[in-house]
Amino acid sequence: MTATPPIAAGRRIASVEASAYRIPTDAPEADGTIAWDATTLVLAQVSAGGQAGLGYTYAHPAAAALIADPLRGCLLGADADDIPAAWAAMNRALRNIGRPGVGLMAIAAVDHALWDLKARLHETSVLRLLGAARDAVPVYGSGGFTSYTTERLQQQLAGWAKEGITRVKMKVGSQPQDDPARVHVAREAIGPEVDLMVDANGAYTRQQALALADAYAREQVCWFAEPVSSDDLEGLRLLRDQAPHGMAIAAGEYGWDTWHFRRMLAAGAVDVLQIDSTRCGGFSGFLQAASLARGFGVPVSAHCAPTLHAHVCSALDNVLHLEYFHDHSRIEAMFFDGLPTLREGALRVDADRPGLGLVLKQADVQRYRVASDQGAGHVH
Repeated sequence: MTATPPIAAGRRIASVEASAYRIPTDAPEADGTIAWDATTLVLAQVSAGGQAGLGYTYAHPAAAALIADPLRGCLLGADADDIPAAWAAMNRALRNIGRPGVGLMAIAAVDHALWDLKARLHETSVLRLLGAARDAVPVYGSGGFTSYTTERLQQQLAGWAKEGITRVKMKVGSQPQDDPARVHVAREAIGPEVDLMVDANGAYTRQQALALADAYAREQVCWFAEPVSSDDLEGLRLLRDQAPHGMAIAAGEYGWDTWHFRRMLAAGAVDVLQIDSTRCGGFSGFLQAASLARGFGVPVSAHCAPTLHAHVCSALDNVLHLEYFHDHSRIEAMFFDGLPTLREGALRVDADRPGLGLVLKQADVQRYRVASDQGAGHVH
């Protein structure tokens, strides 16, 4: 039996800290199934060898409590270089508490911080640690909330188009009878050359979704996310089989682990698998899901958290694009310096910056900090 090599003193994890921040939206927001007025970011910081790694997720403050206990306990003294071992230990630690949901969101924040820390210890970037497959990742502008007025909807989508973003997504489902008209005015605002995408967040019945898919096709809608509940794999497969030509059916943003993604892929439920690193256990979980999708011949799209996804998606060649979600792009600009650059409709990571390249704007964000027992905003 091969002995485990000793851990260098400078690689032992010395501290694990977490904090939560509640950031109000800039206007009331809603999709087909929920409304919200704030978003909560949970930040993890892990240190070793005089370096500190930073990661985050979008979750309830309870995720910060799980990082403090039990995740901290299974990481202190561990090898910061050995991310797979740390990831496995965190998953074991949550076995009896519950991994799906808040548990894997907590793991995600720490996993992102571990990748940042490892890269910093090796004086490189996360992108170089992962290996770059591309120079930039295309984005789609995402917002168009059902709570928006027609004017705000058109202004937001048209604004992204003017910035050079060639695909935009809007929310539908709150008032299904009004959705065809809303989609029509969205198309008028962006013109014929920009791809138009819709997201029902599982709000429709199967028959509603089938009927509305035909209506949306008349507006050249090319993407229909969660037309029915993502738990309804048969319904998603029905929509995929019967949707108009050229309209991709997408789901997966609520996927927690490889078993979840495997069931969805095996059911033939999606044309594109959505993966969210902040929900499926961080970059480690994202890479597993993307590899699984490759095995099924299904392309991937990253859901929300554009700053984080720019890094991991730059290391993959089966990613179509990532979601430039209004709430998260706004929050990430408020919280961090060193963001990836948005240019010509794509995000570009600076591979010369250490780790994730992010610097927390500590003084600016302190006013949003909340205790772990306080209420949280929406988690998209």
